[in-house]
Amino acid sequence: MATPVLQATEALSPEAEASTALIAVVITVVFLTLLSVVILIFFYLYKNKGSYVTYEPAEGEPGAILQMESNSAKGREKEEYFI
Repeated sequence: MATPVLQATEALSPEAEASTALIAVVITVVFLTLLSVVILIFFYLYKNKGSYVTYEPAEGEPGAILQMESNSAKGREKEEYFI
């Protein structure tokens, strides 16, 4: 009379052990490949995060704002409308 815990387990054949190892290796390689692709995409998106150049003056540059206002005042003096 043996308890279920102490019952003898069946030993796997060498072919079954080899196929189990092969499946484990394939799963590991696929996982590592996916992980490396995700890391590469993350670094690519981090380095190219969509910075772009605008030609607007910065917030702390009052000279540029005054220059823009004076240019627009000059333009108003010489405007002509033909109908």
